[in-house]
Amino acid sequence: MMSLVEAAMAATEDVAMITTKQLPCIVVIGGPTGSGKTDLAIRLARETGASIISADSRQIYREMPIGSAAPTPAQMQEAEHYFVGSHSIYEPFNAGIFAAEADVLLEELIQKNPIQIVCGGSGLYINALLNGMDDLPEVPEALRKALAEELESKGLEALQVELKRLDPVYASTIDLQNKARVLRALELIKVSNKPISALRSEKKGLKSRYTVKELLVNPDREVLYRQINQRTETMMASGWEDEARQLYPMQQLKALQTLGFTELFAHFEGKYSLDETVSLIQQNTRRYAKRQLTWFRNQSHSISIQPDITTKRLLEIVER
Repeated sequence: MMSLVEAAMAATEDVAMITTKQLPCIVVIGGPTGSGKTDLAIRLARETGASIISADSRQIYREMPIGSAAPTPAQMQEAEHYFVGSHSIYEPFNAGIFAAEADVLLEELIQKNPIQIVCGGSGLYINALLNGMDDLPEVPEALRKALAEELESKGLEALQVELKRLDPVYASTIDLQNKARVLRALELIKVSNKPISALRSEKKGLKSRYTVKELLVNPDREVLYRQINQRTETMMASGWEDEARQLYPMQQLKALQTLGFTELFAHFEGKYSLDETVSLIQQNTRRYAKRQLTWFRNQSHSISIQPDITTKRLLEIVER
């Protein structure tokens, strides 16, 4: 029997050659910003004929290709991409919408090729697609206000301790420095009197139907930080400041309240010089990358790889 990769390549020429014994495989390439995920995904796509589903909460917006570090036109030519510049900043979009739309699309793509690729650094988007969305209870405004006041009076550390006591398993999987995530977890636990894990819905994502291979692109820290700094400078040289200036009047939109644009908008208001702004973006991007790594590493089923992994080795991982 032909291998999955052979079936994928054959499928690009003859869909009928895919048999039911060759289970469809979704290869998820996750990791921090600036780690080289896109180039690696394109390499795999060229070898298998797969398409690439972008799981990036900002690259989806067509108005901000530079600031979101979207794949270049040349990269888009090398492999078929979806969810890159496909929506407008004026449209509502979130992890749930992404999961629903991407799920339907993958159903169609898998009919043509048994290997498909999901690539991105937005952990919530990837999790929603793979595991389905949770059916969570509504939180009364009074409870939300009480917890916000507790955060103000006692500080984040006190809420972290409480979350660890109420749900140590869930607390170990999230960024405890993220105030919004800690507050949201406590809201749900208190309103339901159950740990977060008990609130998981019966709705299943891709993992319930396909083989899923999760890869974590995990370069050495020094290399990653150097790439982030260099990429920021390249983005500025490519016209990011002008792109941000055009979007500045719409800064209240949720899509624009994001890393890089927030700092540039502050620069336009005279809070920082341009050099200070670039340095601040680099610093905040490095911190964001660190948080992303923490999230992906907590997904214990991910296979850690280097961005310069050989194509042969990459295909071996997909096959096994």
